Amino acid sequence: MAVTSGVEARSFTLEEVTAGEGRSLGWVLPVDKYSKSPTYERVRFLEHVPRKGSTVSTLCNSVVPQLSWEMPDGQLEDTNGAVGRDARKQQAESCIPAQVVAAVDINTVANQVYKYNFPHTQLLAKTIEGITLEEFDRLSFNMILMSPPCQPFTRIGLQGDVTDPRTNSFLYILDILPRLQKLPKYILLENVKGFEVSSTRDLLIQTIGNCGFQYQEFLLSPTSLGIPNSRLRYFLIAKLQSVPFPFQAPGQVLMEFPQTESEHPQKHAIDAEKKIEEKKIEPNICFDSSTQCSGKEAILFKRETAGEIDRKRQQDSDLSVRMLRDFLEDDIDMNSYFLPPKSLLRYALLLDIVKPTSRRSTCFTKGYGRYIEGTGSVLQTTEDVQIESIYKSLTNLSQEEKITRLLMLQLRFFTPKEIANLLGFPPEFGFPEKTTVKQRYRLLGNSLNVHVVAQLIKILCE
Repeated sequence: MAVTSGVEARSFTLEEVTAGEGRSLGWVLPVDKYSKSPTYERVRFLEHVPRKGSTVSTLCNSVVPQLSWEMPDGQLEDTNGAVGRDARKQQAESCIPAQVVAAVDINTVANQVYKYNFPHTQLLAKTIEGITLEEFDRLSFNMILMSPPCQPFTRIGLQGDVTDPRTNSFLYILDILPRLQKLPKYILLENVKGFEVSSTRDLLIQTIGNCGFQYQEFLLSPTSLGIPNSRLRYFLIAKLQSVPFPFQAPGQVLMEFPQTESEHPQKHAIDAEKKIEEKKIEPNICFDSSTQCSGKEAILFKRETAGEIDRKRQQDSDLSVRMLRDFLEDDIDMNSYFLPPKSLLRYALLLDIVKPTSRRSTCFTKGYGRYIEGTGSVLQTTEDVQIESIYKSLTNLSQEEKITRLLMLQLRFFTPKEIANLLGFPPEFGFPEKTTVKQRYRLLGNSLNVHVVAQLIKILCE
């Protein structure tokens, strides 16, 4: 997935971008960064083509559909607005014309989805490491957008870092970058929280620094843009220039989008060299692993602490964040998405239950719809029934009676389309008919938020 924005922006695969090709502004993003493959799956090449009305949202849109790893690199127009119709209006302000030159991915399902949404974009089914330096040079891109496999850096993983084979594709790009005939002007990278304290990150900083890039790191969640979904992720933006960004804070990881007029850019930042527990940053972060998130990261209903209850109440009273109902489908067959009775009984105390009027939801992972614990929020469709009254009445009831009571809440999974909406995919984004619901959840769970990336592209290219 590659995105190019800005004048003379071109894009190509993430592998190419990381490899150091860099003549155009494009980035490469793996379709399924959680796959066992140590390489990037989906990549996009972009080429700058001034277009009237092009916006950052469009650009992100093209990229994300690809498995959420393909941020619309080509054109920054509507592609970025699947999460909410107003969100696209937000990003429409940042007009950054660009064109997708090529997309690269080895994930068959992701490629099918990508081709379905972008039939006219060249799609290459190959790995990043399979692209030579000479091929990168021929791509002529000026922007690199990448999302290396995150498993080597997750808290609940082995944290193999540079020793994990899945890091090889990114290291390959770092090796190629300095050797490109022409360096890209822009770089944007996404990964999980934890990457900022890794040795791989240190190597990245050293490499781009030696190449003459100015950079800034972030830990951002869609909630900062008014989207009711927590998905805290690490981002780095870099620009080939001698002058620092107006908001640049050396050694700091910014916790919110920069206000260039601010005199204190480090006000909401953390030291990049210090390991800080997630709970001090965002309580309900949820990172995907090979199957699902650890139970302690899920928001518990009956076992939650007073602090967790207070935090959820504060989130639901934050009027700067939209309600979930703005992202829900109107006409769906809910029977296909109701939680099975056995799951209700087994996981009743672990569910993160939200309503259409809620202004929050937890991170949706690739295991959503298949696993219950720690994979994402579930929606209560009967708003006239009080959750508290149902749970308090479960004591001393038989299993059948408990199930009967829990069924009164009519809890269901969010549909793939609704999750795509929360992730910022445009209304026109879709899946081929043969793509199963499980495959859709998996792709979306490995995705990222289009609006967040669109905003960063806008900042990067200003």
